[in-house]
Amino acid sequence: MVRRGPPAKGHAARKPKSAGGGKAPRRRTGIPEAAPAALPSLAQLRDFLRAAPGRVGKTEIARHFGLSCDQRPALRELLRGLKESGQATPVGRKGLAAPERLPEMAPVEVVGTDPDGDPIARPLQWDRDRGPPPVIFMQREARGQAALAPGERVLARLKFIGGNKYEGRTFKRIARETPARILGVFEEGRIIPTDRRQRADWRVAEVNGARPGDIVLAEPMPTHHSLGPRPARIVEVLGRMGEARSVSLICIHAHGIPDVFPAEAVEQAEAARGVTKRGREDLRDIPLVTIDGEDARDFDDAVWAEPVPEGWRCLVAIADVAHYVTPDSALDREAWARGNSVYFPDRVVPMLPEALSNGWCSLRPNEPRGCLFVEMRFDRAGRKLAHRFGRGIMRSAARLTYEQVQAAREEGTVPEGVPADLLGHLYGAFESLLADRARRGTLELDVPERRVLLDEAGKVQAVVPRSRLDSHRLIEEFMVAANVCAAEELERLSQPCMYRIHDRPSDAKLEGLRQFLESLGLKLPARDRIHPRDFGGILAAVKDKPEDRLVNEAVLRGQSQAEYSPDNIGHFGLALARYAHFTSPIRRYADLLVHRALIAGLALGRNGLVPAEAARFPDTAEHITQTERRAAMAERDAIDRYLAAFMATRVGEVFEARISGVTRFGLFVTVQENGASGIVPLASLPDDRWQLDEAGHAMSGRNTRLTFSLGQTVEVRLSEATPRTGGMVFGLMQGAPRPGGRSGKSAQNSKHNSSGKGARRR
Repeated sequence: MVRRGPPAKGHAARKPKSAGGGKAPRRRTGIPEAAPAALPSLAQLRDFLRAAPGRVGKTEIARHFGLSCDQRPALRELLRGLKESGQATPVGRKGLAAPERLPEMAPVEVVGTDPDGDPIARPLQWDRDRGPPPVIFMQREARGQAALAPGERVLARLKFIGGNKYEGRTFKRIARETPARILGVFEEGRIIPTDRRQRADWRVAEVNGARPGDIVLAEPMPTHHSLGPRPARIVEVLGRMGEARSVSLICIHAHGIPDVFPAEAVEQAEAARGVTKRGREDLRDIPLVTIDGEDARDFDDAVWAEPVPEGWRCLVAIADVAHYVTPDSALDREAWARGNSVYFPDRVVPMLPEALSNGWCSLRPNEPRGCLFVEMRFDRAGRKLAHRFGRGIMRSAARLTYEQVQAAREEGTVPEGVPADLLGHLYGAFESLLADRARRGTLELDVPERRVLLDEAGKVQAVVPRSRLDSHRLIEEFMVAANVCAAEELERLSQPCMYRIHDRPSDAKLEGLRQFLESLGLKLPARDRIHPRDFGGILAAVKDKPEDRLVNEAVLRGQSQAEYSPDNIGHFGLALARYAHFTSPIRRYADLLVHRALIAGLALGRNGLVPAEAARFPDTAEHITQTERRAAMAERDAIDRYLAAFMATRVGEVFEARISGVTRFGLFVTVQENGASGIVPLASLPDDRWQLDEAGHAMSGRNTRLTFSLGQTVEVRLSEATPRTGGMVFGLMQGAPRPGGRSGKSAQNSKHNSSGKGARRR
């Protein structure tokens, strides 16, 4: 299980004993013993209970605060007062815990999974007035047990790991209750769920105007028997399966992403108007330019650079979203709830209404816009010499795309509306920033992203790797530099900061990665000495080799997830001591909070951070971290479904693929040409006794002598592709599968008949 949070404190070291087994004599040094510490305040005791990894007793409290035996009675009275006032909860015979702490055993419901596939749960009994519910990271089930799926309820043993987070381990499964709503496709009197984990179909008792092929939301109806599909009532028709927007529509509803703005928020956005120069620094004569993707509609950052004697002077200007989205307004409450924009191949679900996201908060060319800016100075080696923040008014000189900038750089041309020397200056500053990045030793992964290309009718034309140009990296380096300045400035001002933190890999993940790398002859240093550049050395060693992509993906899976927090631990991947998101307040709520904190700290006008908002930073950090992960899962889900729709026209074709996972119930493969992934069920392999080598990530047949290992290149035939769920089933061309083997669905259901010691397909 991956530990998320501080490790539990160990027991105090035992006192040495004499050779005879008695107490060791006290050494007399002639130095007077230190006076006992003062009694802690009630606030200090509350803070200690909140930070403790579990229940604590008087002994642990006295040891922590350095109290003597003579102070125990006074401490006992303090603790009695804490309990009587409800500021501490008795646990067990003599233990105490913070009042908001969950008990050591509690019923929980699985609400999703993290990117590594580990279940995430929430407590069943939780009063929303207490704030956001704790996040519980459940351990994976023991071998042979069914995995925990969203909606599953269990009685779990809980262990507090800090920061409103717990580790959980299943003690007993609770019978799963009927889902509140069903998302699926209406076909011939039944509803077929769009979630591949839901095996059962539903019988439609009330159609309510739905037609076969409609994507619907339905509610279960009461029934007095359990034979056959359970009845359901269709309550809403969302769209048509197969239409251009059906895939993203399914993902929006499946992941619970808000996609309709309250009327009050829309009215506020549409009432917005442009800013005036009053109280702002005038940047309209500086030819700032925006550089974004071809299909971008919101332009929230602009850049400019010029050479100076010591190196480079750079400007990064960001749309002044805080001017329009004021604390605790309808716009602000909706932006907080969404947390971020969500991007699908055919649409964007924005954090802010279109009047702002594509209007007044978009830095359109040749239109005056309010902005927050940072002016930075670097030497020629990319080391920052100084920075300055301000609130301004600007006018973008041009809206450029990454492809335009790259072509102009390579061909020596100048895009329309851009000063002749600007691109050269931008690239000059970029090369200096790259030198500083190399000196820090950041983690540089080469894991290509997939881009879905749609035609005008919304059909998939192709799925291709997303290009990675120097123009992309240029903007990234400017944004990283601005984000670092924002975090440093807020620390200088002693203002609250919503940091973007990234912890070093956990012990469990690092050990798993280390074993995998050692199987390839690659080594990592010990965890306490690990640095991002160590991973860089590993990646450089396998570059352009057959295992290149596999190792990049393994290193990526071995990292901790980045998150938001008001407490800084640095950013491991970027090798930075402090980092905060500042550059995209149109699409990330965290950036808006950083803008407000800068406005308040630098006295840059109205709509700065207010004390009540700062007090909620811990809860807000947890919330926007979860909305970000929800968005990432929805975006990946959409690409998988689009891929399945694209591949559904190619069932029966043979593809070159590589093995991306080895499990006791089969193999996972990824098609080389477009990244489509699916399962090769154990039942489709040649008839043999298959042995799983978990450490070596391989499966071998005792009789056939066939071996399938992680990263191995194989040929596969596509057997099934289901756009409704995004699932795909393949068959290996290696070996000779037994005729009449079971279908992919039944093969997946047979996974409990296999084990690591060897499984025979029967």
